[in-house]
Amino acid sequence: MPRGQEPLLASNRPASQQSNEDRIAEEDALLTGESTGKQETTTYAHRNWREIGLFVWALLATAVVVVLAVVYQHSRAETGPKHGKGANIPEGKRNLIFMVSDGMGPTSLALTRGWRQHTEQLPWDDTLIIDQHLIGQSRTRSTSSLVTDSAAGATAFSCGEKSYNGAISVLPGFEPCGSVMEAAKRMGYTTGLVVTTRITDATPAVFASHVRRREMEDDIALQMTGKTHPLGRVVDLMFGGGRCHFLPNSTDHSCRKDDTDVVELAEKSGWNYIDSRKQFDNLGTSVELPMLGLFAEGDFPYEIDRRYQEKTYPALKEMAKTALDALSAATADSEQGFFIMIEGSRIDHAGHANDPAAQVHEVLAYDQTIAAVLDFIEDSEVPTLMVSTSDHETGGLATARQLHASYPQYLWYPGVLSNASHSASWAAREYHSHLDTLGSPEPSALDAQAKKDTKTYLASLASKGLGIHDTSDEELARLLSDPDIAAYIFADMVSRRAQLGWSTHGHSGADVNIFASNGAWAEDLAGNRENTEVGEFLRRYLGVEAEVERVTAELREKMDVAMLGAVPEEGERLDGQDHLARYHGDHRKRCACEA
Repeated sequence: MPRGQEPLLASNRPASQQSNEDRIAEEDALLTGESTGKQETTTYAHRNWREIGLFVWALLATAVVVVLAVVYQHSRAETGPKHGKGANIPEGKRNLIFMVSDGMGPTSLALTRGWRQHTEQLPWDDTLIIDQHLIGQSRTRSTSSLVTDSAAGATAFSCGEKSYNGAISVLPGFEPCGSVMEAAKRMGYTTGLVVTTRITDATPAVFASHVRRREMEDDIALQMTGKTHPLGRVVDLMFGGGRCHFLPNSTDHSCRKDDTDVVELAEKSGWNYIDSRKQFDNLGTSVELPMLGLFAEGDFPYEIDRRYQEKTYPALKEMAKTALDALSAATADSEQGFFIMIEGSRIDHAGHANDPAAQVHEVLAYDQTIAAVLDFIEDSEVPTLMVSTSDHETGGLATARQLHASYPQYLWYPGVLSNASHSASWAAREYHSHLDTLGSPEPSALDAQAKKDTKTYLASLASKGLGIHDTSDEELARLLSDPDIAAYIFADMVSRRAQLGWSTHGHSGADVNIFASNGAWAEDLAGNRENTEVGEFLRRYLGVEAEVERVTAELREKMDVAMLGAVPEEGERLDGQDHLARYHGDHRKRCACEA
């Protein structure tokens, strides 16, 4: 080989005779499998013992690390779950804000988002505040139906268990189940409920009462104030409507079936009571708990109508902010934080009414409340989590509608909703007031001139309140022929022009969204979940799992039929459909399609 072309790894040292012999012997051993015959050297034996020592040392070190890890995890488990489920939940004092958008499905958000973009001339990628906090979806069925009602849906949140439609924190065996709010109160949390429907309605009721039929609102009122609740008072603040269930039937504006004055009983047991906007405004930041604020005889007006009655009814956002400030101040020097449920209640009612103009205003009001809650969380020095979801979807809403047999257009018109200044329910009430002035609730009894004048009135009413300037003779004839379902007819007039579809005046079985202010803390709710998993997470976040079980045992020991109500008969409907009239103003007749 020429000089300079030697292999790069070749040694410059000439090979010795001994090394050649050793290499030949090793090659023979590899081929034959026989020993080379060389003796183990002292150096090799020494290296063997050193490797054994290192192995033993590594084994002991690993054992120590494992033991220390077990001790560390055990010490962390004593203050809250820190592995598996709930691994990221903050330790120590913390607050939980649980928000329920009753009846709001994903399409309600698409509807409101598109309407807002159109109304405020926003770009197509401008979203709602709530859109930015989506983490998952919830499956909503109850034990009695693939389509849940609010009672069973909310019981899944309060108890973490499925139940039948109509159950208020009662399980299919008709026994009470301890709620997360009751357990939280027992563990030292300060608690609150804020709604825009009756405070005795299904969703708020499940957190602080137990009855076998949701329509037992007189009994619910007594339990929620602590008068007949086996655990005493479990709520520190309640804002909402439903004043009629707290007043004796001997007084005006009462809807109780007995003469019990629940307000008086509540005040005697220490509750501070207010029932007007002026009193609410005077609360400021100095709210003395327990506080009961009932600002409507029944439900609040729809937001689209309430905005003209600011002096009478506070907005959901305002009640939420006052409640959060009050609970924060009350827990400033305590070891435990607070737990509150805030409900955008009338989204559901707008869905029942199939009223898209009312719905977009309800959803937007809820979104504004979400924004206020997020601002509170940002300013809070105590770790605070907001979780929001719906109990179900209502109305089977579709942002599309085929009006004719020909191939449908791919569009809907948000401008139609922007033109409406009032709800269909408001228009129906105005219509009935007009009939009252004529001295006849039945237009069929009117003479020809009165009918003609009423048609002119209805066309003007639709124009003024709903933004509809092209009422047809057919629509006016329908309103004249059946004024009891005027709210439905007015709502359908809006929906048709906006090309929005509805499949039902009831609920649907659609999955609903889950949102959270902190995705890491609420990672247990990411993905597609059962609604019971939401309830399980609430108790896990608050660290009250064991207390829920103790509360359940105590309730089952102390509550009897007189408190819970009789066991429902087989086939009895308990899903609240018997009082749907409350969702649509003062009219109890439902359209034939609901029969």
